[in-house]
Amino acid sequence: MKKIFITGGAGYVGSKLVPKLLSLNYEVTVLDLMIYGDNVLENHIKLNKITGDIRDKKLLEKYLPGHEIVIHLACISNDPSFELNPTLGKSINLDAFEPLVQTSLKSRVNQFIYASSSSVYGIKKEKNVTEDMVLEPLTDYSKFKGDCEKILNSYSSDNFITTTIRPSTVCGYAKRQRLDLVVNILTNHAFHNREIKVFGGEQLRPNVHIDDMVNSYLAVMNAEPKKINKEIFNVGFKNQSVNELAEDVKYVIGQDIKIVNTKSDDNRSYHVSSKKIKDILGFETKYTVKDAVYDLKSAFEKKLLTNTFNNEFFYNIKRMNSINLQ
Repeated sequence: MKKIFITGGAGYVGSKLVPKLLSLNYEVTVLDLMIYGDNVLENHIKLNKITGDIRDKKLLEKYLPGHEIVIHLACISNDPSFELNPTLGKSINLDAFEPLVQTSLKSRVNQFIYASSSSVYGIKKEKNVTEDMVLEPLTDYSKFKGDCEKILNSYSSDNFITTTIRPSTVCGYAKRQRLDLVVNILTNHAFHNREIKVFGGEQLRPNVHIDDMVNSYLAVMNAEPKKINKEIFNVGFKNQSVNELAEDVKYVIGQDIKIVNTKSDDNRSYHVSSKKIKDILGFETKYTVKDAVYDLKSAFEKKLLTNTFNNEFFYNIKRMNSINLQ
């Protein structure tokens, strides 16, 4: 069974992906700063947890050999977290990327899967945003994601299969929970405050259930190399306006929920197409935004998530500030 090296494997998506891979009998090494605790990943005979920094080349040279696949999730995630410390963001999201790819190649890794972002598109008027469209990133976070895609593909060969995934905004419950993403924010406020504030409302925001996100990585890992080499795939459920997301949350949490609309200067809006990954790999999402809300509701009811507005472990910016991440 293949050995997989996952950067950022103790993050939001990693905390769901790693247990799934272990359940399928893969051997997994996770390299992560563990700033949200390494207890989000339970100990397992086939799991090697390394507390470390992807900027540490010696660490990469020590641990990467012997792995067939790299899944690169580690980054300062999303615009607000990036803007908190742009120098840190650039050093992790861009500067560390090419050395990681080069060390993977030297270590005889066969396959490299990169988690980019659908934010690379910027604002698009087109009815469907597809992978071949010109990127118009609005922020350095998005720009560097696009830059890394190009760097990765420049190293692609028959012996080094490279694939980029552009996820929509992830939602739902995970062991390392994030409550600073749109559906998760709305659900937290609805459940605990019985009120949701919607900024703007008409902007289209593509979302994807965390279990579908995990399954998309499996689909790429198990695909024929020629179908995925140098390819880029959007992964999303469907494109809903923020108003529609709020209505989905209200449907699940309770009809007593009050929705308050206010103006927003965040005009990012895009309608992402996930047709390519369906046509080439046969991958389709199975879960809805409502499923994600049900999962979060259950987690709140079972007290799996408590102190949900103040616990810094649920909020990237609060946690990064608290430990003064450099």
